[in-house]
Amino acid sequence: MAGEAAKSGETTRRIHIRTCHLCEAMCGLEVHVERDDAGDERVALIRPNRDDVWSKGYICPKGTTLGHLHDDPDRLRVPMVKDDQGVHREATWDEALTRAEELMGAVVAEHGKEAVTLYIGNPAAHNYSISRYTGLLMGLADLPGPIYSAGTVDQWPKNLTCWTMYGNQWRIPAPDLPNTDFIVVMGANPHASQGSLLACPDVLGELDKVRERGKVVVIDPRRTGTVDHADQWLPILPGTDAAMMLAVAHVLFDEDLVTLAHLENRVKNLDDVERLAAAFPPERVAATCGIEAEEIRTLAREFAAADKAVWYARIGTCNQEFGTLASWLPDVLNVLTGNLDREGGLMWGDPIAWSATLKDRGEEIEFGRFHSRVRGAPEVMGQFPVSCMAEEIATPGEGQLKALVTVAGNPVISAPEADKLDAALPLLDCMISIDNALNETTRHADVIFPGLSPLEQPHYDELLWAWAVRSAGKFSPALFEPTDGRPGEWEILLRVGAMIGGIPQDQVDVKAIDDGYFAAFAEMGGADPAVALAACPEPGPERLNDNAIRTGPWGDRYGENPGGLTLDSFRAEPNGIDMGPMRPRLGEVISHADGLIDLAPPYVIADVPRLEQRLDRDPDGLLLISRRHVRSNNSWMHNVKVLVKGKDRCTLLIHPDDAAAAGVTHGSVARVSSEAGSLDVPVEVSDEMRPGVVSLPHGWGHDKPGTRMAVAREHAGVNNNVLAPGTFVDVPSGNAAVNGIPVEVAPAMA
Repeated sequence: MAGEAAKSGETTRRIHIRTCHLCEAMCGLEVHVERDDAGDERVALIRPNRDDVWSKGYICPKGTTLGHLHDDPDRLRVPMVKDDQGVHREATWDEALTRAEELMGAVVAEHGKEAVTLYIGNPAAHNYSISRYTGLLMGLADLPGPIYSAGTVDQWPKNLTCWTMYGNQWRIPAPDLPNTDFIVVMGANPHASQGSLLACPDVLGELDKVRERGKVVVIDPRRTGTVDHADQWLPILPGTDAAMMLAVAHVLFDEDLVTLAHLENRVKNLDDVERLAAAFPPERVAATCGIEAEEIRTLAREFAAADKAVWYARIGTCNQEFGTLASWLPDVLNVLTGNLDREGGLMWGDPIAWSATLKDRGEEIEFGRFHSRVRGAPEVMGQFPVSCMAEEIATPGEGQLKALVTVAGNPVISAPEADKLDAALPLLDCMISIDNALNETTRHADVIFPGLSPLEQPHYDELLWAWAVRSAGKFSPALFEPTDGRPGEWEILLRVGAMIGGIPQDQVDVKAIDDGYFAAFAEMGGADPAVALAACPEPGPERLNDNAIRTGPWGDRYGENPGGLTLDSFRAEPNGIDMGPMRPRLGEVISHADGLIDLAPPYVIADVPRLEQRLDRDPDGLLLISRRHVRSNNSWMHNVKVLVKGKDRCTLLIHPDDAAAAGVTHGSVARVSSEAGSLDVPVEVSDEMRPGVVSLPHGWGHDKPGTRMAVAREHAGVNNNVLAPGTFVDVPSGNAAVNGIPVEVAPAMA
């Protein structure tokens, strides 16, 4: 139980129940904390919590290292300010805020807020404060232009297709994995990621259970660890997933296998899908996809015949040349076989605590409302491709970016053409970072505001439960008090937003601003703001969390529903509360005025002619794809020694036939070149790659001067995003195509 104490020698051990914050698996942990005679506390051990209502004892290697993250001597604990020689030094909070305000104010005064932008990194979604307060940052800043985020490298096509098909970009359906009999896993590798846009504990264990009931098919250019838990591997060529899925749809229509079932009167534009699929018979796409026509036909027939089936596709289908089409078609195939919004198919989670991102805003679906200054890239859902950021900083002229705020992100590692961004950042007049690390990106910042460690703040995942296989929830209180009364990220975001918005720091009333923010959320949930404020007077993310529970489907609604859930309900149940499995809820989630699923959104299907042209393209030679490892989390975890020690993981995976043709051997060093750049990297020859495809992991390249990440530097690796052309994007969404990059491989020069 939480806080349980046990005497051991000269130390006292307490066991805290906690949820791992690192990914959608949301594993339950037992965190063993020891206190010595001097009163100092440290994490001695982390074990899986077998009583966790959600994960039931499942855990991955990363979850055991939260103590290492907390105790990391390189973690920033005080603000850093860059001096006149360009060297970071420690500063007081007042000094750092004053310097940031001075720099930001000068940019806004001279160039206007058009010269200011934000970059929001992927870790923000997993942080208790940041996940709930980026909206306030943006609201206070009131920037006239777009922002940038990791979303345009990761998942923007899926957001786009959900907006156009269902009416809300964050209502993303997920596979009901515990109840399906047949699953196609396309462009996803839960062996490394656990689940992505899928919250389910022990995904690999669930796949093994599916095999006992039916069949698991993995479609991927690489024989990943997930294939070990599958019945069939189809090694597709990168960037051709949409063509293959249109061929599957072709078979469903051609062989009269389409069965809408309960969706019969809930969809529109079915005829458009049939018309488009008619041009993609398996025989036409087989050579392009690298999969035999009969294999495609057999898969279509088996999928249609299965009692409960689901087609699940993830990041490999998003960050490719045809990411929007490849993100649209899995949902289409689930609809055509009656497997959307039914048990065992593709379903929507029903969170106990709602997120503002899931609320309908009544926005008209419109893209390209404005275009980037240099490249002319269209805006998509308020953002430009992240690769635009470097050129918008480096290119002089009206509208040039002069100030940047980064929040929990490292785009010098994660952005396409990363070397160009690295060269552009020193040109800024003001750069402010909210981050716990002096990393490859924040080394350019004029001011760095550190947040709290994960163990110094509470945790309750905000958005992840929207694609969870059960309606559950868990709250973890902070384990450690922040030293010196450091503020949480929520207050830093508030102050930086006010700074951009022109409110002097000495006039910022943190509580008053937060009261207004909270009142808006209470009203959004249908509560009386005055009642909510009286019940939750203390500012900060906990009352937002409480409000989302209270005004959620099982909440107490501030006393209107006696016995309903509140945040205190979860404090009393540290192992979590589970309200049951997924259920059909189509009528609750479709936001279009007519209440129908748009099966062929015009903006999406307008890209099909470009895909047809791809079918006639000559072979590109070798194609590069990315990969990740179970002991990595993008670039986050590379300063944890127990996770990066051992065999070098930053290698070029290449099939034996391709290695022989390129003149490289196992253990040698190869030069990998694209139109964007070149890298020298050790070679790992393996038949886990299909011929014609090579792979480099992402998240590495920790060899930059001026960082403070000693362990990561010892295992620097190379940054595969140096090879990613910034203009190689999925056209409708602007998402980076970091999979399927044409490359050449040759022996590295001595």
